Amino acid sequence: MKKAVYLIVCFTLILFSCKEQVKEKSQEERTVAQYSIEQFMDNESAGANGFSADKSKVLITSNRSGINNMYSTPVKGGELTPITQSDSSSIYGISYFPKDDRILFSMDGNGDEIFKIFMKDENGIKALTPLEGVRTNFRGWAKDGKSFFYGSNERDPQFLDHYEMNIEDFSSKIVYKVESARDFNAMSDDGKYITLSEAINTNDSDLYIVNTETNEQKKVNATQSGNGHLDFSPDGKTLYFSTDEGAENSYVASYDIATGTVERVTNNEWPVFSYYFTHNGKYNVFFTNEDAKTVMKVTEVATGKTIEFPEIDGQSVTSASFSRDESMALLRVGNSAKPTNMYAYDMNTKDYYQLTDVLNKEINADDLVEGKVVRFNSFDGVEVPAIYYQPKQANANNKVPAIVMVHGGPGGQSRLNFSSRTQFLVNHGYAVLAVNNRGSSGYGKTFYMMDNQNHGDKDLKDCIAGKDWLAEQEIIDADKIGIMGGSYGGFMTMAALTSAPEEFKVGVNYFGVTNWMRTLKSIPPWWASFKDALYEEMGDPHTEDSIRLKKISPLFHTDKVTKPLLVLQGAQDPRVLQVESDEIVEGVRQNGVPVEYVLFEDEGHGFVKKENQIEATKKVIEFLDQYLKGDTSKLEKTDL
Repeated sequence: MKKAVYLIVCFTLILFSCKEQVKEKSQEERTVAQYSIEQFMDNESAGANGFSADKSKVLITSNRSGINNMYSTPVKGGELTPITQSDSSSIYGISYFPKDDRILFSMDGNGDEIFKIFMKDENGIKALTPLEGVRTNFRGWAKDGKSFFYGSNERDPQFLDHYEMNIEDFSSKIVYKVESARDFNAMSDDGKYITLSEAINTNDSDLYIVNTETNEQKKVNATQSGNGHLDFSPDGKTLYFSTDEGAENSYVASYDIATGTVERVTNNEWPVFSYYFTHNGKYNVFFTNEDAKTVMKVTEVATGKTIEFPEIDGQSVTSASFSRDESMALLRVGNSAKPTNMYAYDMNTKDYYQLTDVLNKEINADDLVEGKVVRFNSFDGVEVPAIYYQPKQANANNKVPAIVMVHGGPGGQSRLNFSSRTQFLVNHGYAVLAVNNRGSSGYGKTFYMMDNQNHGDKDLKDCIAGKDWLAEQEIIDADKIGIMGGSYGGFMTMAALTSAPEEFKVGVNYFGVTNWMRTLKSIPPWWASFKDALYEEMGDPHTEDSIRLKKISPLFHTDKVTKPLLVLQGAQDPRVLQVESDEIVEGVRQNGVPVEYVLFEDEGHGFVKKENQIEATKKVIEFLDQYLKGDTSKLEKTDL
């Protein structure tokens, strides 16, 4: 009997093994379709901006027309109805008015970041903050819904003062003047208190609470640490703030306004993203940044009960906003292999409704690649996290080229979010390693500050260590690894090509800093409060720090570049000026190195128009196919 059972077990195991082998073989043999950049960029980018007053519809901002415009959709899903039809500057929805169907939205001038606030009603569009050259930003509705608050630098270009606008006659008044290097954060519902923050360095800041009736100011934090406003309690008696005092990562603390007592509220292992109360205080919403992934926790305040939300196809909820009566929520849902969609969720019935369906119908979701968090040791033993995307068609017999992708910043983070550009590169046979080099956020303040006044050195060596990690993977062609990045990542690309010219085979620079003295001296005026903190991290260009800044600025070392370079730039960029890219291209061309330059006259710091995104990524893949992959068979003749 035992022998018979043994034979049956063996037969079952063999059968299971055969089935698994067949399954693995079928997966290996499944052909992954290759999609054009037009198909990938037809993945819609859409976000919800709030419920209408009667909760019958939702305001959506989408780029389905090729540029961001506003749409409305029924709360239970359906067609998106156009509200605006701009074909030039992007329009970003803010919200419906609290008690009617009028709409607030913002718009800048083709990427110049000088945003204005507009209203759309049945009579058309009206500019509510029309002053030329004045930057404004929406800061929220008043508790009673009869006015809204906004920041404006009309009094002084350096400071965004706090204004209130009445929505009956659209008259406005200044509520608080910001007259120092302290940034306005928020105001309590009763208007009695506001909070201000003052940056010490790019990690640490002091947090102040101001009594608007007496103008008395008190510092909330007792020690130098990273502190930031989160929310006031619904009764206005407590301030909740994030701090990393005595810890590597930020957590939530409370400040009793009457007594000044500070208490720790959360014991999260990963840093705080946000923490707030819904309109009437029924729910507390808490987001953390857990190893490049967003995690949400919602608590019913009265009971302390955790509210369970549905898991939607294995994706993460990356943001949530609630209706004023707290009966509905708008959820932003996605992951690294699924583009972000918006859902309406009924807090009472637990039903949810998909409002957007952004994946291009021509793309098979099974052909997309999910990012995987990996870690490797850098030159000095520091462990560096990264997100790895491996082409499904790659194997030991079909090795693929690779790209080290560097995020912006300094201090940004590559996260487990969907990127059409990344998926396009992977789909076309390029492995991508998005490196979170030292200086990246999300991994503790020690790691975050490791690159201070050491930029283009140890952080670059982390990227080179990432390249070495790629070279060790059996599916990677170790002789075909390039580097790519935007903004600070663009600087890192140029730093690699100038200070470590033989490490990477090509470089792709999206609007990267190349002359730190000029960039740090040309900071937009509305960044004035942050300027000293940035100088603390990068160096002050007006002092002897300029010697080091010149040393690390790629513009002055273009003679070292030996590898092909592609540069992409927006002419309206207020952060990294066009001259940065103009001059680096001119300098590298003198070496006789292949250099290609793509300039968009109607873009700023990042490309938002779909036609420009398509054009930019098409130039990137053609460049990589020619100079990294070495495949010229698919190239079209283009005038670069």
